[in-house]
Amino acid sequence: MNVTFIDPHEVPTIPGTEGWERLYPYHYLFSRQDPKRAAFESNQIWFYDSLHYPDPHHPFDLIWDEAWFLALSQYNTRHYLMPSSLGIDHRIVNGYVYVSPVCLSDPEKIQSRVPYFVERAGYYYENWDRLYENWRKKIAQVIEELEGMNFTDLPEMEDVSVIKNGIGKGSGFDLLKKYDDIINLGLLCWQYHFEFLTLAYAAQVSFVKTVDQIFPKIPIPALIKMSASIESIVCRPEKELVKLANLAIDLAIDEVFVRFKNAADVISEMGKSQAGQTWLKELEQSRYPWFYISSNTGWHHTHLSWNDNLDIPFEIIGANIKSIKSGKKLERSTNLIEQERDSIANEYRKLIRNEKDRVAFDQSLALARMVLPYSEDHTFYVEHWFHSIFWRKIRELGKVLERAGFLENGEQDIWFLKRDEVKQALWDYTTAWATGVSPRGPTYWPAEVAWRKEIHEKFRTWTPPPALGKAPETITEPFTIVLWGVTKEGLKNWSEADKKRADDVSSNVIQGMPGASGIAEGRARVLKSIDDLADINEGEILVVATTTASWVQAFFKIAGVVTDIGGPMSHAAVICREYGLPTVVGTGKGTQLIKTNDLIRINGNTGQVTILERNN
Repeated sequence: MNVTFIDPHEVPTIPGTEGWERLYPYHYLFSRQDPKRAAFESNQIWFYDSLHYPDPHHPFDLIWDEAWFLALSQYNTRHYLMPSSLGIDHRIVNGYVYVSPVCLSDPEKIQSRVPYFVERAGYYYENWDRLYENWRKKIAQVIEELEGMNFTDLPEMEDVSVIKNGIGKGSGFDLLKKYDDIINLGLLCWQYHFEFLTLAYAAQVSFVKTVDQIFPKIPIPALIKMSASIESIVCRPEKELVKLANLAIDLAIDEVFVRFKNAADVISEMGKSQAGQTWLKELEQSRYPWFYISSNTGWHHTHLSWNDNLDIPFEIIGANIKSIKSGKKLERSTNLIEQERDSIANEYRKLIRNEKDRVAFDQSLALARMVLPYSEDHTFYVEHWFHSIFWRKIRELGKVLERAGFLENGEQDIWFLKRDEVKQALWDYTTAWATGVSPRGPTYWPAEVAWRKEIHEKFRTWTPPPALGKAPETITEPFTIVLWGVTKEGLKNWSEADKKRADDVSSNVIQGMPGASGIAEGRARVLKSIDDLADINEGEILVVATTTASWVQAFFKIAGVVTDIGGPMSHAAVICREYGLPTVVGTGKGTQLIKTNDLIRINGNTGQVTILERNN
């Protein structure tokens, strides 16, 4: 059966948003003018990337989508020459990002790429530790350079030192160059981001295929557990908060978190005692870099880091203190996960009857385990640490444009300009400064931004369909399978879910993919934003578009997780396995078909969600 969704060219425009297309680059739009391109688009599968973008895109924030659009695709297609997978194409509809895997089906073309992939990927796999350590140094250098950047107003006149030292260039030139530098630094960071990630996911896909050939009916949870990561640094920020909570108790200053509710007051009070000062020193040690964890995915400028808003981690520390004093153990032991992982792998290995299969099993498993930590660790360096600093620097630039009259509120309005439009505004600002005339931006941008804000707000009234276009016969692109969990069978489930309504009896069973094994039953808590985490009650099952490391503050309360999108190696699945939470990922419309307070059962072994009782 052919699985089809609405044709991407037939998606209706949201009333009142006519002309929305000018918020985004022209090549991100589905084409009606080019017949060849339009035919290609109609025959592709396009799925909504709610994993990274649950909210409509601000024009400037599209930079990270542009960055990985280029980087992922180039590594697949031009660097490693993955045999059957090329890049991932991108489009925007009504402010939301849709992506599509571009795969090869011609056996001759696939075979011609195999020797190149073996040589190039093999070199990285054989030298993984050395190259990964070099990667860490490169990322650290990029972050250090970013942190050193600052944006300031252009001076009334150049300092005389510019003359006496023969500098030979002006502040306007420096401002323009600095903007180019910060944008290029961000794009460079994302070039590094995919240097290893493509290979990490390829190794996971290879392991799954190898084991599936040896054991055709092996349960997915067993596959996942065998190659499971034992510890990821994205969990380190949460560990730091537990450590700080325990220290406050040990120093007998935990009552400060009861008496004061915001970080500024807690810090002020801590400074009044020797014990408090000791605690504050430990806080500073934790903050850099571990408080550069984003309050969400880090993909949007609205996702502030803990360092941007200390109230977030301080609230968690207060909750941790309460839990610890009630006898709850917050430190996680990885021993049981490791023992289960090794036990399952050994049991299956014993069942292998020939040496060839045994060697293939051992090699693919060892490779999967070696590369898997990078699959999560990179998110801390890039999406959290780098992004947090980047957003802060762009806010500085927004204030510069505000003081120049281009924006009414620089920290909020700059995001409604595309990154090339920011460059245009800076040229207007610097040339007017250089010439001694009034810039044109103050009479253009405030009105344009006001219109874009209205459009963007109306985007939020739309519920993006999970997919557009036609499902292919096969999907071979590793990110699509492993990260998003998009397979032919998964698309079929989405298509069926797309026809359901929450009040249909048929909607009581929702099929997704196993994310983390186990069965859990409880009341559903459907959340659209991490800002609503305080609403979660003990024992509830979290139902969200996806989760990140930032959601871990809730993991000690909930019984399980259901997500709209994600595969077995998605951030949600990996993190939930670390916490032993039964998880179903990739349901497509879980957040729409399940309502808060519905009684549900989730089966992390089969990927099935059953609504036992509707909350009417």
